[in-house]
Amino acid sequence: MKTNKKFKTIWFYIFNTLISLIFIAPLIWMVASSFKEETKIFEHLNSYKALLPLNFTLDNYKMVFQRIPMTKYIFNSVFYVSLISFFGAIVNSICGYGLAKLKFKGSSFILIIIIALTIVPFESIMLPLYLIVNKMKLINSMYALIIPFIGNCFSIYMFRQFFLDFPDALLEAAYIDGADKFTTFLKVVVPNSIPVFTTVFILDFVSHWGDFLWPILVTTNDNIKNVQLGIQSFFTMAPVYYGQIMAALVVTTLPMILIFLFFQKYYIKGIASTGLKG
Repeated sequence: MKTNKKFKTIWFYIFNTLISLIFIAPLIWMVASSFKEETKIFEHLNSYKALLPLNFTLDNYKMVFQRIPMTKYIFNSVFYVSLISFFGAIVNSICGYGLAKLKFKGSSFILIIIIALTIVPFESIMLPLYLIVNKMKLINSMYALIIPFIGNCFSIYMFRQFFLDFPDALLEAAYIDGADKFTTFLKVVVPNSIPVFTTVFILDFVSHWGDFLWPILVTTNDNIKNVQLGIQSFFTMAPVYYGQIMAALVVTTLPMILIFLFFQKYYIKGIASTGLKG
């Protein structure tokens, strides 16, 4: 009986490993190609050798930073995406807290509207949003990249779901001690809600790190372009080197991996405490 159970466990791990390899194979190929000479990238595509960094070289990474101002593009992306995530966490948490704990007339209707807006694709509001930003004379500025995306319906809904289970006894204790609603939120709710704040911050950061369509619409100034537009320039500069493109993609992927490694504990807690309740 024990042998049969052990045999099933082994097959379970082998099956999951094979499935995982299928999904991460493109990522492994990208990383391996970034360390190859240009003429070797498309060799052995039908072989496992395509996933190995044969003829190892760092020239692609050197050229990425020499052909375009990659450091500046990365800084721009980190700067504006961090601001979106930071101010988004503040604004959306206040909205979510209000919907969860402050009962007022029309709150249910507002919640329905917020849930409905989460399924509206960005492409459908892109044109009116561009006209508004243009009217406000924000084109070619960081404001055009940051302000339209601070408010996020999905983040509000996540905060609301988390705050529904926040103990009322803690809030009442703060009120008895003389704290007003804002002080209670700032000094009682926020310190005890780190997982959901971290989760929303990560989701916003990841979501906007890959922004391409909106930045290419509102920015022509090279000083405020993000890293995705920087990578796109490799396709327009002749000659096109795929090894350098792979190296640039690896560089832009690293911040996402680091964020998940450092904050995965809070991320898992936040998802577990907000995503399963209706």
